[in-house]
Amino acid sequence: MNLSKKLTAEALGTFWLVLGGTGSAVLAAAFPALGIGFAGVSLAFGLTILTGAYAFGHISGGHFNPAVTIGLATARRFPLIDAVPYIVAQLLGAVAASALLSCIAGGQPGFDLAAGGLGANGYGAHSPGHFSLLAAFLAEATLSFVFLLVILGATRPQAPAGFAPIAIGLCLTLIHLISIPVTNTSVNPARSTAPALFVGGWAIEQLWLFWAAPVAGALAAGLLHPLLCEKEQ
Repeated sequence: MNLSKKLTAEALGTFWLVLGGTGSAVLAAAFPALGIGFAGVSLAFGLTILTGAYAFGHISGGHFNPAVTIGLATARRFPLIDAVPYIVAQLLGAVAASALLSCIAGGQPGFDLAAGGLGANGYGAHSPGHFSLLAAFLAEATLSFVFLLVILGATRPQAPAGFAPIAIGLCLTLIHLISIPVTNTSVNPARSTAPALFVGGWAIEQLWLFWAAPVAGALAAGLLHPLLCEKEQ
């Protein structure tokens, strides 16, 4: 598969992840009568990664997340030379999804982009549960670490073929169930960057954490996993 097709798949998959995940938060969870709640948003993120992986994983590997790309490259499961193009494609897909979501949400009378946040991530006063910067960093780094370990384990050659997207999707659902109250859940710098660009202000100021923590967790997992599986390889 040539690189342009892989990059298109990554952009489309990330577009779907951000549109489905943050869209459920902005459009559905905003109406309590629908009964979706944060559990429904968690499931939406899991379903987007599951369906996206089946749709595009055979083309690009289905990263849809700069931290995943960095973690896989660190574990020597992905060529480092392709990491930057992948990350650029993921960012473009995420921004396109947030742009579309802002247009759709803007169709509701009285919609306020800054107040609604488009699912932006935050800590302190901008954390759903007002969790501190340290708590947010620890949650994002630890959960990103576990997420990458699940991805690396589920996609290793010895794993049952065809089941990886299910494990990865369920893992992302669980991650959201844990951390939506803490940061609104990132574990994905592209997913955090896109809404922040539209919200501006505080979302841009706090965006650094949602790159630093997921990447730190991904790097740690990428270094550890080959050591754990040394005999298998």
